[in-house]
Amino acid sequence: MPGEIFDNQGRGEASWRWPPIHPEGRKFGAIAGALCLLTIIIGWSWLAWLLAFLTAGVLAFFRDPDRVVPQDERSIVSPADGLVTLIQKVPPPRELTLDDGSGTKPLSPEPVTRVSIFMSAFDVHINRAPIGGTVRRVIYIPGRFLNADLDKASEENERQHVMIERPDGLILCFTQIAGLVARRIVPFVKPGDIIASGQRIGLIRFGSRVDVYLPHDTEPRVVLGQKVVAGESVLAELGEKRLIEGIAQ
Repeated sequence: MPGEIFDNQGRGEASWRWPPIHPEGRKFGAIAGALCLLTIIIGWSWLAWLLAFLTAGVLAFFRDPDRVVPQDERSIVSPADGLVTLIQKVPPPRELTLDDGSGTKPLSPEPVTRVSIFMSAFDVHINRAPIGGTVRRVIYIPGRFLNADLDKASEENERQHVMIERPDGLILCFTQIAGLVARRIVPFVKPGDIIASGQRIGLIRFGSRVDVYLPHDTEPRVVLGQKVVAGESVLAELGEKRLIEGIAQ
């Protein structure tokens, strides 16, 4: 049940179930399913099979499984399912370093660690908040639709910046980036909303990427090539700076 507490002492009751489909995807599944039914009625069995696979693929793309979110105030959780493809020291996006007149302190232009998570068409595409707090900025920027795995996608692709401020004043920003096939970023939050760590905040349709900009005194707890899970995998712990290595096997 949503909101149930689980811990490492066995508290909670967990069982496998089919993941629900997010409402944003039900209309696409219904359209594909209707076309499949129409081809069956007409007698185009070969096309019906293709549309049946398409319907299943669309519903799978918009699946929205529950996640067990770590309740540690030091943890920054992954906002996306996918593969860690880039970890770099870069200046934060210019749009987040400017004073927008809202009273919220902008980010410093000094370089920070950016962790990029690439979502393939087979990953869950519901994005989640990496920390809890108040949404201070949601900035949409139109752009191109390059392969989201490319470094320059952070500056050239259609994207949306989200800034969250915790009650203690810590600010964390991340960017949803549309990809080669993705054509729309769908936000679930707006400035002023108070959200919890791991809460659903939006989605990007059909393959994309999310960049997370870590605070200055924090290094990632993930390595290149690692698979992460939105709302569950811990990307970093605030104030932690140490080398972490991995070996591909």
